Amino acid sequence: MTMILSFPPLGGGYGASILPASDQRRADMTDKALIIVDLQNDYFPGGRWELVGIERAAANAARVLATFREKGLPIIHIRHEFPPENAPFFAPGSDGAKINAAVVPREGETVVPKHHPNAFRDTPLRALLDEKGISALTVLGAMSHICIDATVRAAVDFGYDVTLVYDAVATRDLLFNGVSVPAAHVHAAYMAALSFAYATVVSTDESLGT
Repeated sequence: MTMILSFPPLGGGYGASILPASDQRRADMTDKALIIVDLQNDYFPGGRWELVGIERAAANAARVLATFREKGLPIIHIRHEFPPENAPFFAPGSDGAKINAAVVPREGETVVPKHHPNAFRDTPLRALLDEKGISALTVLGAMSHICIDATVRAAVDFGYDVTLVYDAVATRDLLFNGVSVPAAHVHAAYMAALSFAYATVVSTDESLGT
């Protein structure tokens, strides 16, 4: 059964139920884990907040995911939900908030819900990683300029060694002060910033050694 960590009421404490012993028999032979951030249906065609290039990014994410599965390495899916009263997308219980079929969790893979861009904020993610002895993370998902940026920076601040798979990440056009910024420029700027001082930023092929 897919492991979903408990989701508290907004504003309350965060209680986590850690994987049962039967799911922990695969004692980690490595200190590496895959973190898939917010690859949920609302970001895909037909969703409420479609991203530019999301299908290509998801296809690359699926390749990385398949390799982690083949090697039996830890995989953690991050799933965002907004408060129901003002959710612009990812509304609780909606189809749009579900993880997309390209990377849908399998039995034994952990899902960590979150309410903030930073996947470590008010979630048991750090405790889960530390319990498993994880020190290196491979991160991919969406969006480049918000949840990916926030999660990567937090992970590095907590002492994790982060590899960011840039072509398995997507975002969208942004508007600032009357200036439209194309998604490709938003993405490139954030990947450049993160590669400067935070993460090792690589392509899918590079991450897989192909």
